[in-house]
Amino acid sequence: MLSDHDAMGLALEAAQEAERLGDVPIGAVVLRHGDVVAIAGNRREVHKDPTAHAEVLALRQAADLLGQWRLDECELFVTLEPCAMCAGAIVNARVQRVVIGAMDPKAGAVGSRYNLFTDPRLNHEVTHETGIRAEESAELLRRFFAARR
Repeated sequence: MLSDHDAMGLALEAAQEAERLGDVPIGAVVLRHGDVVAIAGNRREVHKDPTAHAEVLALRQAADLLGQWRLDECELFVTLEPCAMCAGAIVNARVQRVVIGAMDPKAGAVGSRYNLFTDPRLNHEVTHETGIRAEESAELLRRFFAARR
């Protein structure tokens, strides 16, 4: 079984691969019972797809591998706080737990701007933890955007 620190390390590697491909360095990993079932990095630029966020791609991979859309026995590790689209997908997939690296004060939907994971109006609540390898996650993003300015 991977520790939270090690699982986030895999998400960071996926984020670095996304950066090598010219995309914003965000990575996500799905674990089921401690085993890796999906790893993805952002691919919006590669796929020319606004929905190709790391979280969505990792959820799709996990659902394909497991043969079901309900990922209620799964945990998701992501290097940046999910946006509203991704948080909604995570809730709809019934993910059990999410571990977040850096928070996103501009667009985060798990506490920064909104909190879709604990909104009582939705049909599922997701437990989550923040700050796992946060500085490494944030530094990847700072470097990426500094190079583009």
